[in-house]
Amino acid sequence: MSILLVATTNPGKLREYREIFVELPFGLTTLTEQGIDLDVEETGATFAENALLKARAAAEASGLLTLADDSGLEIDALGGEPGVRSARWPTPDTSYPERFKLIFARLAGLPPEQRAARFRCAIALARPDGWHEIVEGVVEGIIADAPRGDKGFGYDPIFYVPALGSTTAELSPEEKHRISHRGRAARAARDVLLRLNAGSAHR
Repeated sequence: MSILLVATTNPGKLREYREIFVELPFGLTTLTEQGIDLDVEETGATFAENALLKARAAAEASGLLTLADDSGLEIDALGGEPGVRSARWPTPDTSYPERFKLIFARLAGLPPEQRAARFRCAIALARPDGWHEIVEGVVEGIIADAPRGDKGFGYDPIFYVPALGSTTAELSPEEKHRISHRGRAARAARDVLLRLNAGSAHR
């Protein structure tokens, strides 16, 4: 069985990838399991650029086919913030409840149609030989007027999907993976991985 390194230390992301990739013909490993301590500076201007920076660095350090992602929340009324800085906005040490309060304060008084937002995820797959491919997933929604739900992680409690009548923190893992930015990007990545696996089987 081929090995895929999932280059993240975020336990929420690792859990989601293990769930989404459960039937893939790859054994999933992590940076921690490989004994790799990697801190890649996310200098890219886009989620795709940051994902590729991380995937390439981890592939080089491990010698393994590597998956890395960069994802975040874009709020139209805030000019696209927090965007690529979602995990570090406004500072790396700010807690998510504090981030929610800042967002609510800046959106105060705005009706739902002016609270449009989206989760965006870019996944980069890279090999030590320099090959790489990038896929993306997006889910549209609005910012809720208060946090709701205790599932998921990050900004999930304030991201409301009108078609479902729920925040993404109120969805079961199966429901979330079906509609989420990461679920959509991961399914596209799964297709690439299956293609790679089929290609190696026919060599």
